[in-house]
Amino acid sequence: MSRRAEGPKGIHHLRADVTNVEQVKTAVSEVLSKEKHIDLLVNNAGFGISGAIEFTEPEEAKKQFDVNFFGVVNVTKAVLPAMRERGRGVIVNMGSMASPIAIPFQAYYSASKAAIQSYSMALLNEVRPYGIQVVCILPGDIATGFTAAREKSILGDDVYGGRISKSVAVMEHDEQNGISPKTAGKFVAKKAAKRHPKPLYVIGAQYRVFLFLTRILPTRFAYYIVGKLYG
Repeated sequence: MSRRAEGPKGIHHLRADVTNVEQVKTAVSEVLSKEKHIDLLVNNAGFGISGAIEFTEPEEAKKQFDVNFFGVVNVTKAVLPAMRERGRGVIVNMGSMASPIAIPFQAYYSASKAAIQSYSMALLNEVRPYGIQVVCILPGDIATGFTAAREKSILGDDVYGGRISKSVAVMEHDEQNGISPKTAGKFVAKKAAKRHPKPLYVIGAQYRVFLFLTRILPTRFAYYIVGKLYG
């Protein structure tokens, strides 16, 4: 399910905008009418904005949350009753390494992914008694069309000494040299198929190491490193 008119070949595609509650309900109802149940939900819809917090309009921040976070809320809410009544199901929410490690000049993207992580951890305990598993996956850099689709603003770049454009350029370079979507997809499928998956997974050994370091290092020093990389 996506906003696109057509999906990948070999997959039955339904068109729906995750920010539109009625479209989501219609799409989920169609699946249930044909298949009678939903075994797995992967919430992967999202996009990114970049820019300085000071110069980002509230409407842009709200749009970021409407897609990235409330899109997850809308689809999950539509699917949960059928999973609960059946007594089984897996919900996979795609977070980001930008959740535990907030990226400067991508504050609202980081915040939207942090919201997904918190939402997932609360949800798993609410639905555990009904046999529903909830998994939040934190990918690092993946080479996809996400980079080209980012809505970028360099407003205030002169005030910030060119740091906005430099930061985003570094991030985009890392993304386009990241792992392939195929590798990421295999990872997600493998974890979703586990009988007892962990609540949280990180894609990529280097990102697991980096996350571990940010947890054991003093926060000031950890974010000093992040600032050197992206600030």
